[in-house]
Amino acid sequence: MVKAKYQDVLNLGESLNIQDGDVSEENGVLKMKGTAASPYEKNLLWDKIKEIGGENPTDIMADIQVADESIYAKHTVKSGETLGKIAKQYYGSPSKYNAIFEANSNILKNPDVIKIDQELIIPNL
Repeated sequence: MVKAKYQDVLNLGESLNIQDGDVSEENGVLKMKGTAASPYEKNLLWDKIKEIGGENPTDIMADIQVADESIYAKHTVKSGETLGKIAKQYYGSPSKYNAIFEANSNILKNPDVIKIDQELIIPNL
């Protein structure tokens, strides 16, 4: 029953391609573990868990590791995006676009010019 409650978390984990995933249910508690590619993906999973179970859920135990903590995320540029929009997505503030620009200075020469399908590093702040 608790597995059904958290099915959206499991679906998200699958869509994020969480590695070494394992899910079991024991005494009404869902136990899940796996490895996310980045801290951002781990945060997405925790946000979904809290959305469903509240700030401190007692019916789920999640052990989510991170494969690469040297960066916050990787982002592939889509049509219509700007560094400001990308910064808002990852940091909640478009004004932090310069951190992304500086982390990608090897491929970006101007913060106002990004190209579709460029893969950007989103640095830890």
